[in-house]
Amino acid sequence: MMNKATQVKWVEKTVLAVNGALPPGIEFKDWQLYERILFSGLECARWITCVQITINDAGSLLNKIASYLQFAKADYQQAKYWYQISLDIYEISLGKNHIAVAIALNNLAVNFVKLGDYAEAESLHIRSLAIKENALSKNHHYVAQGLSNLASLYYTQGKYTEAEPLYQKSLAINEANLGKDHPDITKNLNNLAVLYQLQGKYTEAESLYQRSLTIKEGLDNSLDIALSLNNLAEFYRNQGKISEAESLYLRSLDIQENTLGKDHPAVALTLNNLALLYKNQEKYAEAESLHIRCLANFEKILGEDHPDIAVILNNLASHKKRQGKYAEAEVLYLRSLAITEKSLGEKHLNVAYILNNLAIICKYDKAVPLFMKSLAICEEILGAEHPDTKQVELNYEQLLTAKSKDV
Repeated sequence: MMNKATQVKWVEKTVLAVNGALPPGIEFKDWQLYERILFSGLECARWITCVQITINDAGSLLNKIASYLQFAKADYQQAKYWYQISLDIYEISLGKNHIAVAIALNNLAVNFVKLGDYAEAESLHIRSLAIKENALSKNHHYVAQGLSNLASLYYTQGKYTEAEPLYQKSLAINEANLGKDHPDITKNLNNLAVLYQLQGKYTEAESLYQRSLTIKEGLDNSLDIALSLNNLAEFYRNQGKISEAESLYLRSLDIQENTLGKDHPAVALTLNNLALLYKNQEKYAEAESLHIRCLANFEKILGEDHPDIAVILNNLASHKKRQGKYAEAEVLYLRSLAITEKSLGEKHLNVAYILNNLAIICKYDKAVPLFMKSLAICEEILGAEHPDTKQVELNYEQLLTAKSKDV
């Protein structure tokens, strides 16, 4: 049997080999490679913890494995476990104030957002941002990224007034460092545009969407153009500008299918958005066809139990509801609910939204507990005054009013 020193030596060599075989990013094009190496990677991960390997490559490997589990597998609990160990290794090998530690904290925070643990995510983002500001400078692009990530957390929670100045500061830093026409600022522009749109600042939002698209059209990257087209189309759809939205969606879809192929997740998302547009136009046959194609696409790529599948099922159910096909809608909502509760937990905001949608189509005795559970989740996570909480409360009150009239 090998002694401890020999075990450490061989585990370190294996870690270096496996880590070197995996690309640094978790792009869709690399998912098959990650899947092939995942078993070996997880075995390495177990040996890292068993013999307490603390080299930087061990932290890097665990971070890559966690990222794949998060983004491709939606296994947020297992991802959290390996992200945490990766963070521990970086803190031991590099110290608690190293920039790599800040990045690891950010990755763990994003995973906590997926799990719906916003308080923990906020704490990690703030700590990550403080390290970046101290290790670099307050005007570094990593600091801008940290500000944007924290703003996105506040946006998710509906804390728009807290999110806005952070998005604005992130944009200002990147403009100062990169210039106002640099492609890397388009993400800043889009984030701020989405926020302005939700705040009803439609003129400001449209201007930012258009500016982002103009920057990307000046580049030779069709996929970036497709993303901006899709974002602007979403804005027009929500504004009721149907023809403008449809032409942009179709242009974006054409670029994505020709560049990525018809089975890419980005294509599925554009199909979903176009389906929602057709539903708004009461083009139910076209909308349903696209929803079904989108669902088949996602199931092929992600499997049948991924939380993104639940989103598409919810959209398809809402489509059925709008047509008055309540029995079909209920089946889809229930499947969406089961997937979401299994992957994200029973007290996640997505669960609350599906419960609300399901309750709307159910009879009184069945709807009441669904509304109550949805309302309890929204109040706990968002607070009683959040617009989403108020909407669930209004839906519940309408049910009670209708029941009292029947009596």
